[in-house]
Amino acid sequence: MDTLPNPPGGAHLRTVAMPRDANPSGNIFGGWTLSQMDLAGGMFAVERAAGPVATVAIDAMRFLRPISIRDEVSCFCSWEDEGSTSIKVKVETWTRVRGTKQAEKVTEGVFTYVALTDQGEPRDLNDKAD
Repeated sequence: MDTLPNPPGGAHLRTVAMPRDANPSGNIFGGWTLSQMDLAGGMFAVERAAGPVATVAIDAMRFLRPISIRDEVSCFCSWEDEGSTSIKVKVETWTRVRGTKQAEKVTEGVFTYVALTDQGEPRDLNDKAD
């Protein structure tokens, strides 16, 4: 189990897991977690692409432990790789029980985004958005 008082770097997304996001067992849906990670990774990719992007793949996804209701959920992004039109972003999700300083990594994955023109066509990363 990876634990740190504060994960490295600033969070690209921070939210609180709510009861509406939980399954009948009381754990947060994996799909909800995946959507938070995609939001964070997308914002990270938009900065590099200097324009709109779309998710085209999710690789190497692994869930390490469940997220509980009321946990603070933070997504941290880092550059993994890029091609002429695409950007791979590693997204780590960490949780912290509210009111504590101990954080724990709960999932990670690699998301691939493609830079887009305003018409929705792939765009070279070195070209400015329309």
